Amino acid sequence: MEIVTRIPRMRMLAPRLKRDGKKLALIPTMSALHDGHASLIRRAQIIADVVVVSIFFNPIHFQQGDEFEVPTRDLARDAELVANKGVDVLFAPSVDEIYPEDFLTYVTTDILDCRLCGANQPNYFRGVTTIINKLINIVQPHFTLVGQKDAQQSIIIRRMVRDLSMDTEVVICPTVRGSDGLVISSRNASLNPAERRAALVLYRGLQRAQELVEREGVREAATLTEAVRQVLETEPLVRPEYVALVDMENLNPLTTLADDSESLLALAAHVGQVRLTDNIVLSTGTT
Repeated sequence: MEIVTRIPRMRMLAPRLKRDGKKLALIPTMSALHDGHASLIRRAQIIADVVVVSIFFNPIHFQQGDEFEVPTRDLARDAELVANKGVDVLFAPSVDEIYPEDFLTYVTTDILDCRLCGANQPNYFRGVTTIINKLINIVQPHFTLVGQKDAQQSIIIRRMVRDLSMDTEVVICPTVRGSDGLVISSRNASLNPAERRAALVLYRGLQRAQELVEREGVREAATLTEAVRQVLETEPLVRPEYVALVDMENLNPLTTLADDSESLLALAAHVGQVRLTDNIVLSTGTT
């Protein structure tokens, strides 16, 4: 595996990796790699011949006063992990390499940036689309893989790629959960044992809504979101931020499950001092 830190080297390497008709896949990450990222690597190795994992913690995601802390980047650990998984290239540029001092250009997806998680994080998805745009332009992958765990982010990336006619296919891979149902995320490491037990209520709330759809035929958004909230309220350590049923295209709020299409039931909540998100996809045809 080659570790690349400079954009010119990555631009030279990508065409060589793709020669002879080989397909190239990009997996963008922000470090602290875990089993969720490993599942993306496995999927990429099935659909592509060459896999590039990028590691870049994006400073323009956040603004002054945001609760998020920049994680300590352990490039040696992450490099060992992806090398053991058979990744071909680890692209790990510095902040200065991606955003030189005179950087002025940003990419946004208009109203999609401001919904759900974007309501309280006004710069976050501008940061997502800007860095993913840059990575796709640098690597030129046939496939760009992201996780359903970050549903809003996945929808926004897919929309950006479509709207800007970018020559890559966005592949959204299933959420990976622990045996207890908790989404596998780097943020889980910040939970103490009591908070981790409390965090399990997020998925239980979503499961309760799914039961109402499948077993009782409930379709009304208000009923489903209230059912989720009632489950969340059973845990004193959990403070819900939002529970919402939205469409899978524009994240528009829904009053009822969409006919003949899937709907996204998403939530965010604070568990202690840690902000977590989770989601499931519902449809009227769910069995």
